[in-house]
Amino acid sequence: MTLAPRQHDILNLARERGYVSIDELAQAFAVTPQTIRRDINQLAEQGLLRRTHGGAASEASSTQNTAYAMRAGQMREEKQRIAEAIAAHIPDHASVFINIGTTTEAIARELLKRKGLKVITNNLHVAAQLSTRADFEVLLAGGTVRSDGGVVGQSTVDFIKQFRVDFALVGISGIDEDGSLLDFDYQEVRVSQAIIDNARQVFLAADSSKFGRNAVVRLGSITLVDRVFTDAAPSAAISRLLAENKVHLELV
Repeated sequence: MTLAPRQHDILNLARERGYVSIDELAQAFAVTPQTIRRDINQLAEQGLLRRTHGGAASEASSTQNTAYAMRAGQMREEKQRIAEAIAAHIPDHASVFINIGTTTEAIARELLKRKGLKVITNNLHVAAQLSTRADFEVLLAGGTVRSDGGVVGQSTVDFIKQFRVDFALVGISGIDEDGSLLDFDYQEVRVSQAIIDNARQVFLAADSSKFGRNAVVRLGSITLVDRVFTDAAPSAAISRLLAENKVHLELV
């Protein structure tokens, strides 16, 4: 099928940004949301885009994550709303795990509004942000440092296992339709598993572009978490799974 000029532009925007919403595309091209949905459906049928709730994402590899700089710019407003909602649930003087991810980095910035937190993290950016507070205790796990500021490896897992904290604030790269939490790095997944296992409450921060996104390594089921914070309602199957397992869904 030959693509219309608008469809070419939609595809280029999705590849550039990683994710585009129906509302912003409708406004940019001065057409109705229904027209954009038809465009996205046609592009998805050709395997050029991946449909998501409220938009579309570039059809990227399931074995390699998007570059850090690009991830940092994607879904920025949605990540900020998620960050604000999660931070509102964290009381002063709590102990917190924070894992790797641009969404968890947004959460860390919001946590600067709290008092007296003890934070254990394997994210260099999170540690740098929160260590500016004199009343915070920030512990950074040792291990292999990745180019995106993540720290992984067996020593990272061993360090995390020494603690039992109030809250784990975790991000994820993808969520399959069966509720599997997916990521790209086996070593990162092992650290996140240890974080989830050693927290009293687990909050998952996942913007709507993560639902249906493919990644090669399975962390576990979404039912491992206590609350899911996202910007749009997930599919009926995921919503039903959350309800059946008493996982609270927070829409921001």
